[in-house]
Amino acid sequence: MNLFGTMEVSGSALQAERIRAEVVAANMANAETTRTADGGPYQRQHVVFSSDAPQQSFASQLLGEGGTAGQEIGGVRVSAVVTDQGTPLRRYDPGHPDADKDGYVSYPDINPLTEMVDLMGATRAYGLNSSAVQAEKGMLSASLDILK
Repeated sequence: MNLFGTMEVSGSALQAERIRAEVVAANMANAETTRTADGGPYQRQHVVFSSDAPQQSFASQLLGEGGTAGQEIGGVRVSAVVTDQGTPLRRYDPGHPDADKDGYVSYPDINPLTEMVDLMGATRAYGLNSSAVQAEKGMLSASLDILK
């Protein structure tokens, strides 16, 4: 791995967690959206992460096979933002403009507690990766001081 390899890994994780936090914020903001451009209620979105590392089997990684000193470790990336296909919640609200003939309105199936837990997880992971970048900067600075 090159000198800045771990910083690149943490940087990719920072970017992925930022996108995750943005998706959670969009879910929270649209928790009461009953009509979108598609005509139905807002659908909750999820972020799917994947590895940028070269593909190796678990056994070969465990045994240390196939790894070279110059091999890139990779990082994390957002491979997709998928839409939840769950059924919307139906609430009785006959005065709502989107109510059907029986007075029911379809609302997004978004639980604020679930979204807050996801946001806390994204925030915590972002903070930990930021700390890793700061620690590496400190180690690089100490290494340069030794060379003086």
